[in-house]
Amino acid sequence: MAQPPIYTLKNVALSFGNHHLFSDAEVYINLGDKISLIGRNGSGKSTLMKLICGLIEPDSGEVFIQPGVKISYMPQDPDLSKFATLRDAVLSIVDKTEEYKADILIEKLLILGEQSPEKASGGEKRKASLAMALVGEPDVLLLDEPTNHLDIATIEILEEIIKAFRGAVVTISHDRTFLKNISDTTFWLDRGIIRRNNKGFANFEEWQEQVIDAELKEQDRLNKKISEETEWLHKGVTARRRRNMGRLRKLKELRTMRREQIKQAGSVNMEAEVADFRSKLVVQAKNLCKSFGERKILENFSTRIIRGNKIGVVGPNGSGKTTLIKLLTGRLTPDSGFVRIGKNLEEAYFDQNRCSLDPKKTLWQTLCNEGDHIMVRGNWRHVIAYLKDFLFKPEQAHMPVSALSGGEKNRLMLAVALAQESNFLVLDEPTNDLDMDTLDMLQDVLMEYQGTIIIISHDRDFLDNVVSSVIYLAGDGTAEEYVGSYSDLLEKIKHKTGNVEAKPVAKEKKEIESSQKNKTAKLSYHQKRLLEVLPDEIEALEKEIAFIEEKLSDSSLYLENLPEFEKLTASLTKKKEQKEEKENSWLEIQLLQDEFEV
Repeated sequence: MAQPPIYTLKNVALSFGNHHLFSDAEVYINLGDKISLIGRNGSGKSTLMKLICGLIEPDSGEVFIQPGVKISYMPQDPDLSKFATLRDAVLSIVDKTEEYKADILIEKLLILGEQSPEKASGGEKRKASLAMALVGEPDVLLLDEPTNHLDIATIEILEEIIKAFRGAVVTISHDRTFLKNISDTTFWLDRGIIRRNNKGFANFEEWQEQVIDAELKEQDRLNKKISEETEWLHKGVTARRRRNMGRLRKLKELRTMRREQIKQAGSVNMEAEVADFRSKLVVQAKNLCKSFGERKILENFSTRIIRGNKIGVVGPNGSGKTTLIKLLTGRLTPDSGFVRIGKNLEEAYFDQNRCSLDPKKTLWQTLCNEGDHIMVRGNWRHVIAYLKDFLFKPEQAHMPVSALSGGEKNRLMLAVALAQESNFLVLDEPTNDLDMDTLDMLQDVLMEYQGTIIIISHDRDFLDNVVSSVIYLAGDGTAEEYVGSYSDLLEKIKHKTGNVEAKPVAKEKKEIESSQKNKTAKLSYHQKRLLEVLPDEIEALEKEIAFIEEKLSDSSLYLENLPEFEKLTASLTKKKEQKEEKENSWLEIQLLQDEFEV
């Protein structure tokens, strides 16, 4: 006999001002359901989760929870600032008699438990937040973008935890592979309607197409005008398979080309091809070595990147992915070896931690301060048309940035970055918080991009659809390039080691935690002091930079007070250099401290 749902929403409506998120929404959750919650950025997915866990109340409708049912929620941006360590954060959820449960999860998720949240990476804070959600053994577990900032080893551990979890799980994620592996039910939040399909995410696209086809037929039967929104969505869904086939053909060509380039680079006839390579050279690196203290980040790595290559950079958190791209782009100097960067390169660099948006500006003003057209990689585009490329509605053009969801802000940052005139695109974790439609759009843009691309990402499906080769950093200083998809790489590593990325991560975790008792023992007094004061100095510089940038945003300043404009511009450059120098100093000392703790 079927058991009744443990959680039910019936005829629920919710609005924020004039914005109606749901109307007559119905949701039921059964014990053991593994649900993927799908919807565009801004459709209300995170809001629905907050409603389910009781953080917000519906305007109308009924909410029923079976007596005794416990609900646990992991938000997108957890605030752990009130805790001294990550372990303290996880312990805060359980009684003292059950602290062992927290320690089991800390060990399983490879959390650096004694690290302070202030100094912890995004991945470490995410793992601690996951442990906090799990440790209370809830009946309903709500996970909002749980894979952001996590490496593959931790994502696979999380997949196993969810599969073994006896309660219900509702997950918002942009990671298609993750959702395919963990879900058996799908909620689709679309234009204020919540639809349920009792199949996992692997069947989502087929189901989505069936729903939209039925909607179009019904509208046609009733002789109603098909709304522009529905028609646009239908075109996007039905074209997806055709685009995927086109991508696959292009990727096969790019991978074949990359394989031949690597063969040529290692052949004895290299001298005959020097002229050809030189004309197409983007980056040449030979015997690169980089360490922080005694900790090796990279040892004797060589590569030659040619115009048109699309290269993924992957590896465990802390393995040195960002350090590698900084070396390859000249932002960081190697300890030994050399990097030669090709001539006439115009680089666009996307880093979600550094890109900034003015919350007071509208989307239109963010892209175009004056007029109504924007130059996009050598072609003039109307602002509205370009915003449509990034799945914004025309009426959103005059909205302030502050009104956007987290995913919509990331989408706008990508629009800004991809509008730049460039032939070399560097993307550091571009997929975080993006919805499925935006990821499809981004894949299309990157496959059509005529220049060279280097991408750091942990999104397996995204990399499979974009890159011609993958550079894998194992976390022990070694780096190796594999031609083919990310999935091909994972299979090769599994075949070699019987595991994927977990060994380097586990080793690093044990090495760092094994001697917490000796913390900072080998740092000088001056280094210890810098670790304490540099974060405040960096924060102060960030505020000064923001203040100067706000002044410079006044378009009349240049015309009315040129000396002041030039003075502020020079000051801005200097303060940005100071900030980068202090960030590098802090990083080097922090990594040195980690090495001393081994």
